[in-house]
Formats: sequence, C-alpha cells, structure tokens
Amino acid sequence: MPNKNFKYFSLLLVLLTIGCAKRGSITGGDKDTLAPVLKSSLPKNFSTNFTGKEIKLVFDEYVKLKNANKQLIISPPMKNQPEILPYSASKTLTIKIKDTLQPNTTYSFNFGQSIEDNNEGNPYSQFKYVFSTGSYIDSLALSVKVKDALERKTDNFVSVMLYEINEKFNDSTIYKETPRYITNTLDSLQVVKLENLKEGKYLLVALKDNNNNVFNPKSDKIGFQKQYITIPNDTIFELELFKETLPFKAFKPSLAAKSRMVMGYEGKGKDTKVIVKNGTEIIPSIVTQMPKKDSLQIWFKPLKADSLQVNVEKDQYKTDFIVKMKAAKADTLSFSADFSGNLPLRERYVLNSTTPIVKLDKAKISITNKDSVAINFTTEYDDFNQKLYLDFKREPLERYTIKAMPGAMTDFFERENDTLTYKVSTKNSSDYANLKVVLENVNSFPLIVQLTDKEGKVKYTEYSESATTITFDAIEPSKYTLRIIYDNNKNKVWDTGSFQEKRQTEEVIYLPGEIDVRPNWDWIQPFNLGG
Repeated sequence: MPNKNFKYFSLLLVLLTIGCAKRGSITGGDKDTLAPVLKSSLPKNFSTNFTGKEIKLVFDEYVKLKNANKQLIISPPMKNQPEILPYSASKTLTIKIKDTLQPNTTYSFNFGQSIEDNNEGNPYSQFKYVFSTGSYIDSLALSVKVKDALERKTDNFVSVMLYEINEKFNDSTIYKETPRYITNTLDSLQVVKLENLKEGKYLLVALKDNNNNVFNPKSDKIGFQKQYITIPNDTIFELELFKETLPFKAFKPSLAAKSRMVMGYEGKGKDTKVIVKNGTEIIPSIVTQMPKKDSLQIWFKPLKADSLQVNVEKDQYKTDFIVKMKAAKADTLSFSADFSGNLPLRERYVLNSTTPIVKLDKAKISITNKDSVAINFTTEYDDFNQKLYLDFKREPLERYTIKAMPGAMTDFFERENDTLTYKVSTKNSSDYANLKVVLENVNSFPLIVQLTDKEGKVKYTEYSESATTITFDAIEPSKYTLRIIYDNNKNKVWDTGSFQEKRQTEEVIYLPGEIDVRPNWDWIQPFNLGG
C-alpha cells in the first residue's frame, strides 16, 4: 500500500508541474494601446511670466517624435524654430527656445500627433504646452472650417491664421510677415480651433503654403475673410482655398526651330500680342499655345538675321526681348486625331496640326459613313490651340471615314497637307447612359454644370443661360460627381479670386454623394441649390 500510494502521489506531482508550466508560459500579453502620459513639465503647463529658454516635458514611458516638422504648430510662429531633444527615444523631451519671445504674449505648442510611445507608436493626440510671457493666459478661441473653392477634396496641412489689425498692418503684410496666431488642419481636420487668443480685431486667412507662413501667390493657395473679424466671436467662419491667377509676365524667348520661338509665361497667355522685328522691319508672325505647358509658340516667316527683337504686350504689361538666331531644323506640317478607333457619340472630331493653319478648303474634306454616303459637316479652327474641329451628326453603330485631299489645309509657311485618311466607329447607344439634371432654387444665371470623375477631372460640361433642366446624353457609364458654377461674369469658365482685389471665387456647389451611371440607363437627378 505505501508503494502504491507513493506512485499515485508521484503521478499527481508530475501533472501539477505540467499544469503549472503551461499556465506560466510566455504569450506576450495584450498589445499596448495606451497613449503616453505627461507626468510633469518644467515650467508647469500654463505658466505665466515665462522668461526661460528651455522647457522640459517628462512622460511615463519612452516617447519619440514623428513628423514634428509638419505636426508641431507654434502660435504665434517663431522666426527661429526651437530645437527639441533628444532625437532618440526618451522619457524626457527638452525644448530649447532660440527666438526672442514677445512681451505679454501667450504661446502655445500644439504637437498634433507627433508625440508617440516608442514601442507601439500610440500618439499623445493634440498635446498642447501653453505659457505666457505676461501675467495671464489669453483664453479666447475661434472656430474655422476650411474647404477648397473649386475641388471637392480639400488639401491637407492647411494653415489657419490671424493677423492683428494694428498701426503696422497693411495689405502687403501677409506677403512679408508671419501671423499673430496660427493653427493647422494637419492631415484630417475640417474644422480647426484657434485658441489662447486675446481680444481684438484681426484678418482671418488660410494658406496652403510651403510652411514659411507667408503668402507666395506663385505657389500657395489662399482663403480669406473679406471683412475683419473681432475676437471674442462665436461664429464658425468658413474659408475657401483658391490659387490666384498671376498677372501676365513673359520670360525671355528661345529659338526652338528655324522659324519658331518658345516663350514661357505666368498668368494667362491667350490674347498676348507679339511683334517680331528685324531692325525696323516687322516680320509676319503668329502666336499659339504650346500644348500642356505655360509657354507660347511664336511662329515667324523664315529670314536670315543675327538676332530678332520681340515686343510682347498684354493688358498693362509691355516688354522687349532680343533673341539670337542660330542654325536649327524647320518644323514640318503633320496632323494627329484626338480619337482613333472609337468616337464617342457626344464628342467633337478633332485634328491637331503641328504648325498653324491659315487657310482651309472645306471642299477638299469629306466625311462618309460605312455605306459611302456623304455626311454633312461644319468646321471650326481654334488658331490659338491649333485644333480643327469637324462637327457632324454621329449615329450609333456607324463607321465613318474622314478624308482630306492635298491642299485642304495650308499652314503659315504655305505648305499643304498630303492626303489624310482617318477611320472611326461609334458604339451602340445602349452602351451609354442619359442623365437629366433638374435644378431647384437657382439663385442666378448663367450656370456651368459639370460632371467630374473620381480624380476631379471634368468629363462633361453643359452651359445654361436660363434652363433648369440640363441634359447629358450619351455619356460613358461611370461614377460621377455633379457640380454647378455660378458664372457671374458670363465668360463660361470658373474664375478664381484675388486677395489684393478682395474678390472671392465664383461659387461652386456640389451634389452630395456620387451618381452611379450605368449602361443603357436613363436617370433624372434633382439638384437643390438652396441647400
């Protein structure tokens, strides 16, 4: 019996040992999802009468900084950015101030999402360290919503600024000076809050800039409140970002071919007047747009000269250039079609010429269908963009042959086309969709009505001077975004704003959501513009 009991006891001991070992095995535990906690700061957060040059932030675990150059917002901005040490993970962050602080001013350091724990990357979201060089902390706040004036999607990392209206402020301040207060939308915020403000009168501005906190019209988008605002204020202001159209400016032309110069420009190039001279002799010339570039092409008649003078004029702008001549190849005349194979039912047929066309003989152009029946057509030549439009009624499931006989087109250099033949076909009407947009509560006419794709590119446009039912026939099946533009100046394009002129952009209204357009589909879409 004792031996038998001893065996049972031994077996029980082994089982208990295995069980204990199993319960004690390492599994790694639950994942840490907790953000770091600030244990202390020196000086304390929200201190007054601050005179130091160094701030220490002590956390309960090792932290690191991530994208602090984008996430950290210091208000008011400092000319010399502080240094934050160490660059490696640590429980203590030290901020070394390298700027001269303004007297009686409340400063805030908003770290956004930049402080996170070292192991799991959990962010200490929107942590702010605030101090005042005066005897009290400014405590007023202002809420601002930022959106794009034209596009549905708004840029990330937009700065929202307040400029104090005082004896030093004028309209050029935003081009040269940083604001009194600043915050940022970072990578997701639509409504931001400017905090720790003092009572006063301000200019409210939003900038999508290169992080220098001043306005550069060449590269930056701007939004602004036309009237100065006063603080305190409970209004949630809305700012619409836009890119200004720069005043026209030409850059020195360069010789691109034997009888063609290329001249870069800022602003809008259309209607630029150019005169080419050889001494006192005016050389015949034509100005066209260079495709997909902010450059003009200056075509001139062939001649022998060491250099040419180019006089450029547009609006109030005038300048002269001297362009040295050199050996170069001559441009040749050729054509390309915008469509080959399939011709969409609602698209115009377009031929692009490599050199400007100055003479068109329509009698030498023909369009026939698959049964060799001649199709009536009209022509339109866009001389600035070097595009020849052939307009004719396009039928479903049809094949067309476009033919231009020699001499149908003559270019600026008196060269004629060779025989040109293009073939296109159309799809069945059931491959397309028809969309009717019924507008409600329209404030004014005319309107530009547009369908854009998921990238924001305009796919179809209609113009209405009075009609509230807009028809988009034979459009490609896809998902579209619908928007209208109030065309206040009736020029059939969306016009941007101007800070100097205190002019906002033309109003754009989007239909919420997308329209899922399907093949062989007729749809009526109501659009209430009154909200």
